[in-house]
Amino acid sequence: MTASEPTMSQALLRGASCKCPECGEGRLFRKFLKVAETCPSCGEELHHHRADDMPAYIVMSIVGHIVVGLVLWAEFTYAPPVWVHWSLWLPLTVILTLALLQPVKGFIVALQWKLRMHGFGTSRAAPTPDPVVAG
Repeated sequence: MTASEPTMSQALLRGASCKCPECGEGRLFRKFLKVAETCPSCGEELHHHRADDMPAYIVMSIVGHIVVGLVLWAEFTYAPPVWVHWSLWLPLTVILTLALLQPVKGFIVALQWKLRMHGFGTSRAAPTPDPVVAG
């Protein structure tokens, strides 16, 4: 890691906030889920990412755990009619899914960037090994 390169936690937080993992200034997405080719602020190449379906799987797991837990709680506590379940849980599922997709994908792209996966890091110097670990 160079002196100016962000730490892992900085890069992941920047990605989760949909900002460039390198500088934290430029927008990571040019459309809702379309990652920009390069950062408009620092010029870092972002087109190497291979997030594929991983963000969707993570979002499904998070939303599923939240919604199923709430459905079970509501059912066992209040036993509402089916129409109440539909009117509550369908919109909540859609809203949570859409709210989490970008931050999770940004997190995955930042993780790949920081770990120099899939061609990321070809324009950056390789990290220097930690002398304590290497020795």
